[in-house]
Amino acid sequence: MTELAKYRNIGIFAHVDAGKTTTTERILKLTGKIHKTGEVHDGEATTDFMEQEQERGITIQSAATSCQWDGHRLNIIDTPGHVDFTIEVYRSLKVLDGGIGVFCGSGGVEPQSETNWRYANESKVARIIFVNKLDRIGADFYRVVQQVRDVLAAVPLVMVLPIGIEDDFKGVVDLLTRKAWIWDDSGDPAAYEIQEPPADMADVIEEWREKLVETALDQDDDLMGLYLEGEEPSIEDLKRCIRKGTIALDFFPTYCGSAFKNKGIQPVLNAAVDFLPDPTEVKPQPEVDLEGNETGKVARIDPDRPLRALAFKIMDDRFGALTFIRIYSGRLEKGMTVLNTFTGKTERIGRIVEMHANSREELNSAQAGDIVAVIGMKNVQTGHTLCDPKDPATLEPMVFPDPVISLAVSPNDKAAAEKMGIALGKMIKEDPSFRMETDQDSGETILKGMGELHLDIKVDILKRTHGIDVTVGKPQVAYRETITQRLEDSYTHKKQTGGSGQFAKIDYSIEPGEPGSGYQFESVVTGGTVPREFWPAVSKGFEKSKEKGVLAGYPCLDFKVTLIDGGYHPVDSSAVAYELAAGAAYRQSMPKAGPQMMEPIMKVDVYTPDEHVGDVIGDLNRRRGMIKSQEPSATNVRIKAECPLSEMFGYIGDLRTMTSGRGQFSMEFLHYMPCPKNVAEEVIKEAKEREARK
Repeated sequence: MTELAKYRNIGIFAHVDAGKTTTTERILKLTGKIHKTGEVHDGEATTDFMEQEQERGITIQSAATSCQWDGHRLNIIDTPGHVDFTIEVYRSLKVLDGGIGVFCGSGGVEPQSETNWRYANESKVARIIFVNKLDRIGADFYRVVQQVRDVLAAVPLVMVLPIGIEDDFKGVVDLLTRKAWIWDDSGDPAAYEIQEPPADMADVIEEWREKLVETALDQDDDLMGLYLEGEEPSIEDLKRCIRKGTIALDFFPTYCGSAFKNKGIQPVLNAAVDFLPDPTEVKPQPEVDLEGNETGKVARIDPDRPLRALAFKIMDDRFGALTFIRIYSGRLEKGMTVLNTFTGKTERIGRIVEMHANSREELNSAQAGDIVAVIGMKNVQTGHTLCDPKDPATLEPMVFPDPVISLAVSPNDKAAAEKMGIALGKMIKEDPSFRMETDQDSGETILKGMGELHLDIKVDILKRTHGIDVTVGKPQVAYRETITQRLEDSYTHKKQTGGSGQFAKIDYSIEPGEPGSGYQFESVVTGGTVPREFWPAVSKGFEKSKEKGVLAGYPCLDFKVTLIDGGYHPVDSSAVAYELAAGAAYRQSMPKAGPQMMEPIMKVDVYTPDEHVGDVIGDLNRRRGMIKSQEPSATNVRIKAECPLSEMFGYIGDLRTMTSGRGQFSMEFLHYMPCPKNVAEEVIKEAKEREARK
C-alpha cells in the first residue's frame, strides 16, 4: 500500500470550455496511464465516456481516475463546468483534499469559475491555479492573474511566467529556479529542454520572484528576518513555506500553459505533489449524530482506526450499481460487513474496484485516504456513511440545492410506464439534484432539475440509455407564494360525536418574514390557556399547510406565526385537535393576509461579441431582465443581469440567432421576488384550469 504522505486526492474544476478535460487527458498521458490522448472535440476524451458527453463536447458527470507521478499516487476527479451540473463539482469537492482550478487564458475568470471557487472556499479545499489556453488569440496571463485578485478576492502566488504568448507561446520560466522550460512543437509533452531564460525577461523575472519570496516568507518569521537582513532563502525553505501557505488557503500557487499543445503540464503535476495536502494534512471530517449535530469527534485519517467512509456518488453501468466511496479512516476489505448509519442496515462488501474513467481494476482492500468504488451495494445513497458496526459514527452529510425547474413526462405505452419507474429510480440515485414526483391529482410524472440542459439530458438518457419513449410537457417554473400583511385571528375547532370529542381554540397572529427566513413559529401563551405540550402540534399544523398556498397551490415562503392565546378542554383537547385547528386557521387567515405570488429570479451571465451588445441587452429587457453591469474584455463583452426564470426558456437558441452562434450564457438561481400583477394573474388562472380539468 502507498503510504498516506504519498497520496493526493485532487479535483480539476473550471468554467465550461476552460479546458479541464483536456488538462486531465494530458496528465494521464504524462503519467503513463494512457498512451494515446483523446480530444474532447473528437468525442474521444477518456473521462467523457457518456454518449451525451461525446456529442455535446461537455462533461456531465465527474469521472474518477488514478495515476502515479514522482512516486506519489494521484486520485483525480474531472468535474463538469456547466452550471446545471454544479452538484457534481460540489460533491466531488466534499471528498477531495486539493484542487486544480483551470482558467482560460483569454476568457479569464468566468461565471462558473466563480461558483466553483465559492464551493471550494466553503469546502476549504487547497488549490493551485492553472491558466490554460495561452496559445489562444487574446490570451493574457497577467490579466487573468489580476482577475483572480479582483473577481475571486483570492491571492494568486505566481510560480511561473509565460515565454511568448498566443502563437509564439513556447514555454514557461520557473521563478524558484530561474530556469526556462521550453517545449518543442512536436506535441510530445516529454519533449522539453531546461535552459537559461530569454535575456530580455531578466527584469520581469526578478520583479515577480521578489513578490513570490516575500509572500511565501510571510509564513515563517525567522526566515523573513534573515531575508530582510539580505540572506537569500534556499529553494527547500521556500517550498516548505509555499506548502504551508497553500494548505492554510493564504494563497494559491499559479501556473500557466497550453494543455492542448502539451506545454506547461509537468510543473502543475510537480506542484500538486509539492504543495497540495496529503489526506492527513486536511482538517478531518466532523462526526455528527443522527440529528446532524456535531458530536465533537472527528474521523482522523488513519488506517488503524475504526472504518469511516462516505458514499459520494452512485453510478449505474453495465456491471450494476457502482458506489464511489472516500475512505476517511480504517480499512475496507472484500467480504467485510459494514453498517450504513443512515438506514441502520448492514451490507457486505462484494467487489472493490479502482476506477479509471469507465474501466476498472479489482482490489482486495483499500485504506484511509483512498477513493474507490464498490460494486453491488443495495441501500446506499449519496451522502450516506459506511462505518464499523462495532463502533458506529456518522460523517457530516452533503447538502444539495433545490431544483428550480420541472417538466411533466408521460410514457407512450404500458411497457414503457413500468420501465420508466425503474430507470428514474436509478437516475435519482446517481444525481441528488434531480428529483421526481408524481402529481397526486393528474397522475403525471414530474421531473425536477437545476436547468433546461439538466432536464434535457435526463430525458435524453431515458430515451437512449434506457430505451424508453416518453412525451415531454413544457417546462414549469417552481413558483412560490408569500404574504404581505400582518393579521391577528382566532379559530375554534369543535367536533362532538358521542363520547369524547375534539376541542381546540387558538388566537394567533400571522406576519410576513424577512426574505429567506422560511417558516417560523413562536408561542407567547401565558397562564396555560393552551398547554405547552400542544404548542408543537399547532406549529406542525401550520407547517404542513404551508406546502399548499391559497392563490395557486404553490408552497408558501417566509412567514411567522405567533400563538398568542387560546382555549382548552381538559377531556376533549388533544394534539390532533390543535393540529387540525392550525390547518383550518391557515386556510381561513392566509387569503386575508395579502397573499402574493413569488417567482424565481436567475443570475444570468451573457458573453457576446461587441457588435451584438445592443441586441442582447434589448432582448434581456424584453424578458423583464435587470441589467447589472457590462464589462468589455479582449474578445467579447460580459453582461450581468437578473432575469425571471419563466422568461428564460429557450434562451440559448435566441441568443445564438442574435449573435450568429458566438454568444454563450450561464445562469443560476438567485432568489425569489414578487411577480408582477399580470404574470401572477396568468399563473393563478393556469392553476385554476388545472384544478378544473381534474
